Amino acid sequence: MNYKYTWSASAGNRRLTPYLSLLLITGTLLFLSSCKEKKNTFEQKKGNSPTTVDVMIAKAENIGNQVEVNGSVVASEFAELRPEVSGLLTFLSVPEGALVQKGTVVARVNSADLEAQVSKLKVQLELAETTEKRLKQLIDINGVNQADYDIAINTVNGLKADIQYTQTLIDKTVVRAPFTGIIGLRRVSAGSYVTPSNVIATIQQLSQLRIDFTVPESYQNYVPKGSNVQVLLDQNTGKRLSARIIASEPQVNQSTRNLTVRAVLNGGTATPGSFVKVYLNEGAEKSSILIPANCIIPEAKSKKVVLVKNGKAMFVNVETGSRQEEYIEIIKGLSVGDSVVVSGVLFARQDAPVTVRSVRDVKVVSK
Repeated sequence: MNYKYTWSASAGNRRLTPYLSLLLITGTLLFLSSCKEKKNTFEQKKGNSPTTVDVMIAKAENIGNQVEVNGSVVASEFAELRPEVSGLLTFLSVPEGALVQKGTVVARVNSADLEAQVSKLKVQLELAETTEKRLKQLIDINGVNQADYDIAINTVNGLKADIQYTQTLIDKTVVRAPFTGIIGLRRVSAGSYVTPSNVIATIQQLSQLRIDFTVPESYQNYVPKGSNVQVLLDQNTGKRLSARIIASEPQVNQSTRNLTVRAVLNGGTATPGSFVKVYLNEGAEKSSILIPANCIIPEAKSKKVVLVKNGKAMFVNVETGSRQEEYIEIIKGLSVGDSVVVSGVLFARQDAPVTVRSVRDVKVVSK
């Protein structure tokens, strides 16, 4: 009896299995359906909730109206040392990176043939001068024609000119430092055949550095000769030095519409060719509304900022002025006391409700 009962119970379980499986599947589908409905309902509620933003209260700040432009460091004197004649380098003295005095011989080109030519001309000149002296004695007693004496004089003068010309060619074979300065890297070796197109080395005078920079033509009235500008040599230290404007190009570049200006740096050291920042002072300090630059929403033909009024976001058009590091001047569109959205700008929508999380204080440093 136990054996039959066990077998029948097992069979009963087998018959109930399909019904239990169907019941479990149906329950699972109903549960998932209810969860999905709840999730959609939650997202819909979240979409209607106010956007959380941070704002700043627009206020007038006294700022120095400065313009920032790019510039480069230029040596007070710069030259490429080249030979004036072609030939073999017989002497080369280039102390790389060292200070050399004006007139120091840096290189010599082989001039043996020219020196031999000078020796030959001197012998001919000696003979021509002897002949001229003899004819001079004869011309005094009418012993020779005046034309013969004139030919002798002309021969002497011609030989002297040839000697002077050849000596000039010999002088051109010597390369000297044109001024006192730091000599650069050597570009040729002794024994090389050089031409005037070859650069032996460069030399720069670093005693009084200059700053070259360009400004838009609209700012040319702010860079008069003799005025001072501020120069930032090292971005890490942030220290600015003064430079005095000594000259500017007489005309504006027609391609870029910029004016090139040169100033002399008052102290400081830098490597010629280095990038620097130049700050021009447009005038006295003025009162302006400044906001962070990331608050601006650029569009095709306008710029906008987001304000908070009556708990809703409002987009307004603004006109911007000069930019000062991380901040930008607002010329038109904002009033003192307006609540400007500084974070959460991308999530704000016109006339949509917003919640102000905090009010930030933007500190503007006058420079």
